[in-house]
Amino acid sequence: MATDSNIEWTEFTWNPVTGCVKVSQGCKHCYAERMAKRLKAMGSDRYADGFKPTLHWDLIATPLAWRRPRLVFVNSMSDLFQEDVPEKFIREVFQTMVTCPQHTFQILTKRSQRLREMAGRLPWPENVWMGVSVEDARVVDRATDLAAVPAAIRFLSCEPLIGPLDDLPLDNIDWVIVGGESGPRARGMKAAWVRSIRRQCRTNRVAFFFKQWGGVRKDLTGRLLDGRTYDEMPDRGKVFRGAAVA
Repeated sequence: MATDSNIEWTEFTWNPVTGCVKVSQGCKHCYAERMAKRLKAMGSDRYADGFKPTLHWDLIATPLAWRRPRLVFVNSMSDLFQEDVPEKFIREVFQTMVTCPQHTFQILTKRSQRLREMAGRLPWPENVWMGVSVEDARVVDRATDLAAVPAAIRFLSCEPLIGPLDDLPLDNIDWVIVGGESGPRARGMKAAWVRSIRRQCRTNRVAFFFKQWGGVRKDLTGRLLDGRTYDEMPDRGKVFRGAAVA
């Protein structure tokens, strides 16, 4: 439940929660749901209930044993702020992150309202990066909720990008990840949508990371945008690392 990751913008995954409930169109073809079904079929005890939300209390302290500093995606197979996860559990996950300042933890949620409501009761050390998923204009209010959270780094994951986002509220946002949907029923992503987000990031001095074009075979479509890759990462100085490109 803690493994090296092939996700381009992180290094490691830690899953004290598995399973989730779909809340918006970005969830329609959830990669984690597909993976959970495969793991259940393979006999994994952690996925005995498939993609049903499941708390793994015994995994909360896992990062305490890691000595080498790691960039860690928290709950790649779930959503920490979903309603089925009690606040006590969330607070214990945060306490582990507080106790491990050598690691950087990246949390991503679609439950921005619950995140915003709970934020004042949680500790926010500098090694916790908080993000929300914004797949199209119907859920852009998640970015506004995130901006009110006192995290050291706030980021948007526009993946799967399934519609244009020409007016992203980027005040108090440090990083934007963009990616197309992948898998057998992937919905297409237009280059104009990606370029618009890149342009907005440039205007607002926000780090821009282009993860993939996606599609049925994402290994074939790659991740080049206008002939180059974009692997910009935020830093605590709030100035992105990456070449300025229009």
